[in-house]
Amino acid sequence: MNLEKQLSMAAYWIGIVSTVLALILRGLAVLGVFIFPSVPLAGGKIPVSYHTFLEGALLFFTMAIASTVIAWAKAQKA
Repeated sequence: MNLEKQLSMAAYWIGIVSTVLALILRGLAVLGVFIFPSVPLAGGKIPVSYHTFLEGALLFFTMAIASTVIAWAKAQKA
């Protein structure tokens, strides 16, 4: 299995996990249960929310698509 295919598969599954986490955290937020604080913490730490996982999922899905396109383009050349 070539590197592009491995990267595509890994990015896809990490994107799936991030999406599931985002949905779970959003569902809990709707119910009023907040796992992570939504206000900036002492010491300048950045808070984590469902939106963080949603943006991560978009990043990994984009990376999976790009890796698949690169692998497809290389296969067309050969």
